[in-house]
Amino acid sequence: MIVLAGTIGAGKTSLTTLLANHLNSKAFYESVDDNPVLPYFYQDPKKYAFLLQIYFLNKRMAQLKAADQINNSVMDRSIFEDSLLFHLNADLGRTTETEVAVYDSLLENMLQELPQQDYHKRPDLLIHINISFATMLKRIEKRNRPYEQITQDPSLYAYYQTLNQRYAQWYDEYDESPKIQIDGDQLDFVSDELARKRVIELIDQKLASLNPAFHMASNHQ
Repeated sequence: MIVLAGTIGAGKTSLTTLLANHLNSKAFYESVDDNPVLPYFYQDPKKYAFLLQIYFLNKRMAQLKAADQINNSVMDRSIFEDSLLFHLNADLGRTTETEVAVYDSLLENMLQELPQQDYHKRPDLLIHINISFATMLKRIEKRNRPYEQITQDPSLYAYYQTLNQRYAQWYDEYDESPKIQIDGDQLDFVSDELARKRVIELIDQKLASLNPAFHMASNHQ
């Protein structure tokens, strides 16, 4: 199981598709465009921050169960990022102490591995796409989701800036699985064919170092 991580606009969906095709496997995507809560969250973050994270958490767990049944599955978001996002909203005063306590307890219970369960929740590899704040803003503007645009809500600038900073710290502290970081500024795999090939090479090398059997299988593809 491979999971992608990164801030808004990092290219998680693009790399998920690229990897799934490369590995001849299945991609699992975060529910965004059909997310009924997300537009409400951007309209009133204090009211909907908790509901949004519960929605994501529920969807993520369902995806984990499905992804774990498939060889080389690729998910475009890690469940371990959820806490980062929710606690950022908490620090911004968008949630109550009670909501934070309930969420943290729920996440801890959901991530607990049970001996009798037939699936595991921790990935075999986490891939973090690291992009600069400037690149993040350009990507957000380019994909043109109205509720994400700073032109409609100038307060999003500070939110996005803090989010991008926290991702760097989050990756440094992440220890739930093997991990690799891709420089999304230097390797623009979204629009550059050579960068795409290089990113795939880096990930293949990492997978082979974790499991020599993967290297043997990839040579026969």
